[in-house]
Amino acid sequence: MKIYKQLFLFFLPILIGTIVQQLYSTVDTMIVGQFVGKLALASIGGSVAIITEIIITFFNGLAGGASVVIAHAFGEDNSTKLHSSILNAYLFSFIIGVLLSFFGFIFTPQLLILMNTPNKMLAGSILYLRVYFLGMIFILIYNMGASALRALGDSLHPFIYLLVCSVINIILDLIFVCIFNLAIFGVAFATVIAQAISACLITYTLNKHVHFLKRKHLLNLDYAILKRELIIGIPGALQACAYGISNIILQIAINSFGTNCIAGWAIYGKLDMIFWAAASALGTTVTTFVGQNYGANNKRQIFKIIRINTYLSYLLCGLILLILFIFCEPLYQLFTKDQKVISIATYMLRFLAPSYLISILLENLSGGLRGLGDVFYPTIFTFGSIFLIRLPWLLLTNKYHTLSHLLISYPLAWAFTIILLIPYYFYRKKKFLHS
Repeated sequence: MKIYKQLFLFFLPILIGTIVQQLYSTVDTMIVGQFVGKLALASIGGSVAIITEIIITFFNGLAGGASVVIAHAFGEDNSTKLHSSILNAYLFSFIIGVLLSFFGFIFTPQLLILMNTPNKMLAGSILYLRVYFLGMIFILIYNMGASALRALGDSLHPFIYLLVCSVINIILDLIFVCIFNLAIFGVAFATVIAQAISACLITYTLNKHVHFLKRKHLLNLDYAILKRELIIGIPGALQACAYGISNIILQIAINSFGTNCIAGWAIYGKLDMIFWAAASALGTTVTTFVGQNYGANNKRQIFKIIRINTYLSYLLCGLILLILFIFCEPLYQLFTKDQKVISIATYMLRFLAPSYLISILLENLSGGLRGLGDVFYPTIFTFGSIFLIRLPWLLLTNKYHTLSHLLISYPLAWAFTIILLIPYYFYRKKKFLHS
């Protein structure tokens, strides 16, 4: 089968699965916006969305490190290393999930106050986030299990399980909100139940394929492999934290514009995530294929994969951007009928959409380098864009206090990163091929 077909067939379930996973929070937003009201909509968006995004993307960075090590072991056909890689990753996920649930539940009010969450939506935000934190262990276990299966070349089962659990989530949302009038608590609790089911299903399937939960494996942890997973994963996780810091500062500024802008930002993020679902799915695809070929020592195929995946990314992500740009306004009406909120969200998306073309190239080059286990310099470039460009710019915009000055911080940071990443990528390619 030709490479572009292999990439597309692997990517498609990841894309749909990522979108379905995002439907957990999207459906929450739609149901709350339509049946509870604008204030509740802003309460589970805004600050809450930023906090949950930081946590999930941070952990996904760690899971990405594990998936690279798993893909290398799979490419090498080393079953002992494969079992240890998956088991270490799973136990790490369990421990982190327990700690996040405990500390997140306790410190939720302080986090939301720190982010300048308006008093009138603070109670609802605290309630939603605390319930979400209690189910964090299921979210982390699912994401790690899905990353492991994809590293083995199976992107179909994670998609199927997410689809099933998304339907369960929607049904429970409607039951808890429309029948039992549980409002914000109902949508949060429905999400936790659905995530728990998906975590159980993914663990069962992964163990069925690899049998990593056998007793002899549980007693034979390989800390060298865990160290390797963390060395590759921590830079990606730190990138997520760095982006999260800038997003928190942006959210604080957004909060100062009032309820309409907060609600607009919340629903903008729900369409915005469709593009990022595709971009990140293609990034995962190139990382997985590069990792497997790296393990098999197939050097020439690696950079051909990166090139073809980049072409595919521009074709598919470009089409998504075009559709969102044209049809965003009627799509926002699924979340709210408030025209002021819709107008603000439409402006946000159309202002930023053209600059997303830069991020497509970033995802492919950084994803390809990640598959090689090369994460240090791409992380440094990202840190530079955030702490030298985005954050200073956001602080500067306090002087102007306009939405456009806030939003432009995104394309400025992406442009800075790509200017540094492109020459490094070709340097790394030349060095790798001649090693």
